[in-house]
Amino acid sequence: MTLEFPVIFLLPTNLGVDELHELEEQIPTLTYDINEAEVVLGKVHRRERALFELRKHKLVTEEISPAEEDEPTSPSPKRRRFQTPGSVITEDSDTASDGEFHPLLTQPTQSTLKASPTTVKVVKLAWFTECLKAGTVLPIDDYTLYRGRKQLGKPTKPKEVSPAKAADVIKRALADPKPSFHGSRPGSSHSTASHGRRDHFITKAPALLHMTTSEHEVELPPIPAYLHTTYACQRPALMHPPNEPFIKELMKIRIARTLLGDKIGVRAYSSAIAALTSYPYPLRSAFEVARLPGCGLKIAQLYQEYREHGELQEAKEDQSDPRLAVLKLFYEIWGVAETTAREFYNKGWRDLDDIVEYGWDTLTRVQQIGVKYYDEFQQKIPRAEVESISDIILEHANKIHPGFQMVIVGGYRRGKLASGDVDVVLSHPDEAATRGFVEQIVVALEQSNYITHTLILSTANTERGQVPVAWKGNEKRAGTGFDTLDKALVVWQDLHWTTGEKKNPNPHRRVDIIISPWKTAGCAVLGWTSGTTFQRDLRRYCKKERSLKFDSSGIRNRADGTWVDYESGPNGEPAPDMLTAERRVFEGLELEWRPPEERCTG
Repeated sequence: MTLEFPVIFLLPTNLGVDELHELEEQIPTLTYDINEAEVVLGKVHRRERALFELRKHKLVTEEISPAEEDEPTSPSPKRRRFQTPGSVITEDSDTASDGEFHPLLTQPTQSTLKASPTTVKVVKLAWFTECLKAGTVLPIDDYTLYRGRKQLGKPTKPKEVSPAKAADVIKRALADPKPSFHGSRPGSSHSTASHGRRDHFITKAPALLHMTTSEHEVELPPIPAYLHTTYACQRPALMHPPNEPFIKELMKIRIARTLLGDKIGVRAYSSAIAALTSYPYPLRSAFEVARLPGCGLKIAQLYQEYREHGELQEAKEDQSDPRLAVLKLFYEIWGVAETTAREFYNKGWRDLDDIVEYGWDTLTRVQQIGVKYYDEFQQKIPRAEVESISDIILEHANKIHPGFQMVIVGGYRRGKLASGDVDVVLSHPDEAATRGFVEQIVVALEQSNYITHTLILSTANTERGQVPVAWKGNEKRAGTGFDTLDKALVVWQDLHWTTGEKKNPNPHRRVDIIISPWKTAGCAVLGWTSGTTFQRDLRRYCKKERSLKFDSSGIRNRADGTWVDYESGPNGEPAPDMLTAERRVFEGLELEWRPPEERCTG
């Protein structure tokens, strides 16, 4: 039985990525717009921190006592249903997150929209987890850190040429009271924090905007069977899908969310992008978008805007935001993640010269190299050069120990014409050959002067006996996820040039050399080949549907931690090559084979 929680906004503060995603899936009334929340839930323990989080999310409130509350927090109303020809449709969540798809929408129907609550409570995460354990919604007061009345803005008169938004049209069609996802960052022109504006639309039914008779009559194509799943690893996703221009606009918004530390927004947009990438038809209406998994009202609204204007205002604003431009510059330094980029910005640094002048000694060695070769690392690597570098690596490997095999993975294998770096997976049928081999190959390539700098050298897999990462139950541990194999992340420079310069003019390249034992090479190739959302959903699929733990070092049973071997043949014989091993992993997981070119989830 689904518990009837109030509308909840989940704070990502102090939550690991896996924990955040797991909680998102458990909250049936999750909203991604804090203005619509009745409860703000988070791993916070003090009133001061609660107030800080509200300020950070631009929610202005006035504190009230329990006796003053004019709108008690109550469970969301039950879902309303409406008829379409031949079917009964129940609207799922309209967030751009996993676990949802909207059935075919054939015609809009009138409904009354629920206004956002006027009060909000910041509540300890323990309340929600205790509710799940008890199997009932517990009293909330003992877990409440702060109660506030939302300070509503003045009503904004809608533009005369556009008396309703696409989202309002779709809301009438879906007619579900669950909160909608408004993923715009605070201050964006697409944020719907203005409750006055929302209330204005509630006073009268919105008209069908910019929809001609022919658009009403058009029959939408059927949703492909593979899009009736929330797992991107079960769907084909091509490098250049039919709706690529719109997807690129969404990607611009997603990178802004990344730079601003909006983990929930990044995940939501990633899910939507993956679904749109798998959709095989050119989009023609917002209704068509709303029915796809991971999309819903927010993405449908954005599509309507894109269709009318050829761009997204939020993406345009982000592109011209000077702060985001600086954060992006720092974020693209190798060795600098989004958190460090914001730290650099908060120190007053605005360009690479500032970093060199004011903070050089505070950088790690990897970051210093990232700054030194910044311009060269931004240059894309053509496929021919990727192949040349890979051939040299394999040649050196087989000089050390004959019999090594190699697969070029990453964007190259998915079909990119040019790559940001070179990723290769090396393996050998003799397990003894791969033990500690990463150090040997790096030394050999350094002696040949191809490797100019070694950024990271990890022998974690060798140190644990070349076995898959141990499963430790539900214990959350950082650093035990996807990337656990022996590896060397290096800087590479081609030795040969014919242009006459005395100094080598060839650009420095980023190269990742991954070493996998033969028995789990299929997992390594699968993990290192696939797009980010494909990888994420593969791990989620293994966990939710198969009770397995997947990473690039192998597969474990979550029940007892035993290694699950899908790569050996029926009689226990090893796979003849790494690509066969990869196919066997798909078969073992009961997933349809998807060639690398169909794993471009963005």
